[in-house]
Amino acid sequence: MSSPSAKGDPTEGAPMTRSETWMSDGNVILQVGNKQFRVHWSVLALHSHVFRDMQGLPQPEDQPIVDGCPVVELFDDPVDVEYLLKVLYTPTFLSRKVLPLPAVAALIRLGRKYGFKDLWDSAVERLTSQCPTTLEAYDSFSRIFEYYNALDFDIVALASENKILSALPCAYYRLLDDSPLQYLFDEIQRPDGTIARLSGPNLQTCVKARERLLAKQFRDGYTLGWARQWEFYDCQKALCRTARESILKRYLLAAEMGALERPNIVSGGFHNLCPTCSKHAIESTTAGRKKMWEELPQVFDLSVWNELKNDM
Repeated sequence: MSSPSAKGDPTEGAPMTRSETWMSDGNVILQVGNKQFRVHWSVLALHSHVFRDMQGLPQPEDQPIVDGCPVVELFDDPVDVEYLLKVLYTPTFLSRKVLPLPAVAALIRLGRKYGFKDLWDSAVERLTSQCPTTLEAYDSFSRIFEYYNALDFDIVALASENKILSALPCAYYRLLDDSPLQYLFDEIQRPDGTIARLSGPNLQTCVKARERLLAKQFRDGYTLGWARQWEFYDCQKALCRTARESILKRYLLAAEMGALERPNIVSGGFHNLCPTCSKHAIESTTAGRKKMWEELPQVFDLSVWNELKNDM
């Protein structure tokens, strides 16, 4: 079950190496590039219908054999395969509170390709926990991926490339909320030295959505709409208008994202407003961000929340 090496493969001609995943009683060897993994057909077949079907196929007469085991050549990233096998042979790996994103990405990519459905489901659940579909879950977020500089870029790419559509609105928004405009055009170096960048379509989506969000957040009924226009009928303090305008300018001059800003972290704060105005600002911000969240998918040219489906 092997195929010719891809043309231009940098591992072609390189010496073969054994992975740390080398089970002494394994009965099949997975070869990825110039790396080999000795594992068990039974373990692969238990979790993957593709490997289960592959196991039952007759082997060609010229099937490569290493240590008495048939060699199955895979055309995937060796790092992805390493993570997949780590999960299969170390079940507690997925129970860790914080995981490397590349591990989850490997389970999504290989889970889809080889039919490891349970692992795919688990990885998608992890990704959608990071990028939820409800404002309540967004507000209660705690980190579940190991941080590195290009993390937001890679989450967007992972959700987009694998059609994890329910994660995309939040993934896009987190990137915009954390990034000035110029950052979107940058190339960010990962810890392993590789470079992360937004794809053309994702970059276009983010730039367009950023302009929409910056405008929408100041409209009446949205998160900061109260700061742009407000009738102070019950105001108890003459300086409230000045304080409100000061908050507005902070966001406008810095082109700062406040579309989902919580009342307690609005730039400038409400401490210079009288009690009546402060109450109105808090209530307006709370209601406005809920409305913004409901419309977030459409800002990124996606379907409404309840129509976003993840494609196995």
